[in-house]
Amino acid sequence: MTRVVAVFGYSDGTPGLHPVCAARLELAHAIARPEDVVLLSGWSRTGRSETEADVMAHAWRGPSGRVLLDRGARTTAGNAIGIARVARALEAEEVVLVTSSWHGRRARTLTRAALAGTPLRVELATTDERAASTARLRELACWSAVPVLALVAARAG
Repeated sequence: MTRVVAVFGYSDGTPGLHPVCAARLELAHAIARPEDVVLLSGWSRTGRSETEADVMAHAWRGPSGRVLLDRGARTTAGNAIGIARVARALEAEEVVLVTSSWHGRRARTLTRAALAGTPLRVELATTDERAASTARLRELACWSAVPVLALVAARAG
């Protein structure tokens, strides 16, 4: 069985691995198996050459034999579309989304939309760090776009 463990990047634009992203990566280290394909996803907010995916790749110490990078995902919908494309290309049977608890529901909703029409199982593994008030407000605002983004993801995934 092919399983994709997809880790959503996070950054505030400062160099290095953000603590939120580090927590996600630590959880992925704990749940990844040697036969899994790990997908590290995220772009560069500041235009620097190193993306969130690259920063996570440098810190990756998990057991997976295969690590892929999605350096172009700029949004949760972009992450979902990239995850769906990889899962389909690999003929995966399961996708495990690794993100923060406050982001998980939206990430799962958009990923399921991008995987519409497939039998793939989508599981959620979340960290329990508390979101900053700005992240909570942003998450709340982002939900207003989910219906439209889910349609976009379903067509693009």
